[in-house]
Amino acid sequence: MHKKLPTDIQNSIKVLLENSDDPAVIGKRVGVHRNTVNRVNTPIHQEISAHKLFEGCQGRANEVGGAAAPYVTIHDWRRVIFSDETKINIWCSDGCKYYWKRKCDRLHPQHIDVTVKHGGGGLMLWGCITSEGPGYAYQIYDGTMNSEVYQEILDTSLKDTMEYYDLNWETSVFQHDNDPKHRSKFTTQLMKDSGMIYIDN
Repeated sequence: MHKKLPTDIQNSIKVLLENSDDPAVIGKRVGVHRNTVNRVNTPIHQEISAHKLFEGCQGRANEVGGAAAPYVTIHDWRRVIFSDETKINIWCSDGCKYYWKRKCDRLHPQHIDVTVKHGGGGLMLWGCITSEGPGYAYQIYDGTMNSEVYQEILDTSLKDTMEYYDLNWETSVFQHDNDPKHRSKFTTQLMKDSGMIYIDN
């Protein structure tokens, strides 16, 4: 944290800045470094954060009020069946890998990302989890999810999970993201026909 500049020097700097003087020239005139002049000129200043007791989700919901409050009680979160798809690589990550070395150093084995032909393969899975435990997973064999496959998942793996944990749509809420295949006309109709309550996010 920088030492606080006396008010009279700050005022002198501001007056000189209004005359469009160069920060280096102003610094010499008032006896400070030009960076100090630039700090006085900037609209953003460093401040110490105020302390406030953590309130948790319920406290924040009470602040926000109304709309958010019904969705943040522990009882309501326990009703939600969370779901998502993921790709699991057998060999390595899809992302870039980085390493550090000096320019003059030779490459060592740890600098090389070893790969296999055709990427080594992987699995695409859909899964869900309830407050009672994990649900049944569904392997998407060709790695491509579409509306028809998603409807099959809802009709098999999701339904089996609900039967296993003795859940029903009167007391449960299904969560999935707003991917187009989750929101297609046929998928939406299937969810309505089954009486499903769902969240798109």
